[in-house]
Amino acid sequence: MNVIRIEDYWMGRDVLYPTAMSPAIENEAYRTVELANKLLETAGLHGVILPDHPTNHSPVSSGWRPPQVNANTPNAAPNSKHMLGKAIDLYDPDGDLDNWLMTDFGIACLEALGLWIEHPACTKSYTHIQTVPPGSNKRVFWP
Repeated sequence: MNVIRIEDYWMGRDVLYPTAMSPAIENEAYRTVELANKLLETAGLHGVILPDHPTNHSPVSSGWRPPQVNANTPNAAPNSKHMLGKAIDLYDPDGDLDNWLMTDFGIACLEALGLWIEHPACTKSYTHIQTVPPGSNKRVFWP
């Protein structure tokens, strides 16, 4: 079963960019990791187990992004929730998590946990999860 540690979420950026960190970001990051782990636990009960990302050996493709990192991340939104500790990208190269999340049960799980995802058509090889609703307020949204 997949488990994300807060260190996986920081990706070393808490050390490299300490002045970009705030108590609010730290609190949100812990909440994001907790909810992502609950989602992965439920998905695992349904046979969805993600492989570890080859570069960081965890299921996290992208965690916290300080503004400097976000600005240099291809296709990142200028106001990305990653900068606030409110989003996480999970490595999903085969789309297994995305496919499960698009089922009625997956949507119900997102609703129960208070999570939203970018539409899988926009997130090839990863699943974007966030803890706050997008402007559209749709559980599965287009960026």
